[in-house]
Amino acid sequence: MEAALIIFALMLLAVVGLGAYLTVKAVGAAKRGVERTVVQARRTVEDTALRAKSFGQVGVVGALAQLRLDLRTSMRATQQALSEGARVDASLKESLVLFERLSAHGQELDVELKRLEQEPDRQRTAERLPELRERTAKIVESADSLRWAARDRARRFAEDDLSDLSARIEMESGALRDWQREPADDLAAAAAAWDAAQATEPQQEALNPAAPATPYPWEKARRPETTT
Repeated sequence: MEAALIIFALMLLAVVGLGAYLTVKAVGAAKRGVERTVVQARRTVEDTALRAKSFGQVGVVGALAQLRLDLRTSMRATQQALSEGARVDASLKESLVLFERLSAHGQELDVELKRLEQEPDRQRTAERLPELRERTAKIVESADSLRWAARDRARRFAEDDLSDLSARIEMESGALRDWQREPADDLAAAAAAWDAAQATEPQQEALNPAAPATPYPWEKARRPETTT
């Protein structure tokens, strides 16, 4: 009885522990989901504000907003393309490592551009615009290069796979069509061979008359006077 109680207590503890573990996992997943939603919402709001500034304001503020918008759009598209491609192509993991290094420079530039939006000295900020445009262009160009290379690689693999699949389908289709013609072709060939054999038999008999039948070994030899 005591052993049964101990076993029951252990089972109860295991169930409680499993329930607590699942609860923690569920809470953590929900928390991460909420955090992703908040981050995505914040990005959407910031992008909307940047678009409004780039279109609605002229001068330094509008130029800075456009640089940030170009930078964020390119980096986000490249990150998505590389992340999705790496799931099916392991060789893109190295590209992801390079992109992470590029993202550090992009993040640093985005923070600087955001800070300059609040800078009251517009004259000095305007003097820095050429250098800021050059830095933004370098990062965007590198991100675009990685993204398009990944897309070209995926497209090439898709085209190669489609070509191989089309060739296999053509071979299979040809085999199926040969299988469908085979009974009729064999029947026609057999009928032609039989007709040819029937046509040549009378000619062979006329040219080669049948030889006298060979007597069986047990037959007596015929007497000469019985032959006429």
